[in-house]
Amino acid sequence: MTQKTKAPKRAVPPKATRGKARSASSADPTASASTEGLDGAMRALTLALDKKALEPVLLDVRELCSFCNYQLVLSGRSDRQVDAIADGISAGLKQDGLRPIGSEGARTGQWALLDYGDFVIHVFLHSAREHYDLEGLWSDAPRIEIEVPPDARVPVDDSYESALT
Repeated sequence: MTQKTKAPKRAVPPKATRGKARSASSADPTASASTEGLDGAMRALTLALDKKALEPVLLDVRELCSFCNYQLVLSGRSDRQVDAIADGISAGLKQDGLRPIGSEGARTGQWALLDYGDFVIHVFLHSAREHYDLEGLWSDAPRIEIEVPPDARVPVDDSYESALT
């Protein structure tokens, strides 16, 4: 006699599943690509700016990859601030009912990744951000226009280090 085993419960809500179609069906060629994840990414941006994140960039990667629709890249001034930004985003989105399906680099202070399925957040110490150059890697991805307060910008003629003092 064989026993039936129950399938494990889904840890990820259906909206955050991977590998699903990212564009409209071929039956309607005029339909636009899905914007799933944009609201979450924008909420994460607001939470990051509340923690004084620097130089946020929101990339639309819907046409370039299959694992997410949007990537939010931003910097912190120090190891502790990188962790605080990631914690603030995670806690704020948790209150909104969103939980990451994965996270990496937390508590290192150099980089944190929060994966919410339809959007991914990268929080970097600025020197690590320059090293990994995700904006360069995703240079073909359109940037979503976002409003960024002046205190979240590093002036072009200033070095990053002078903005810290």
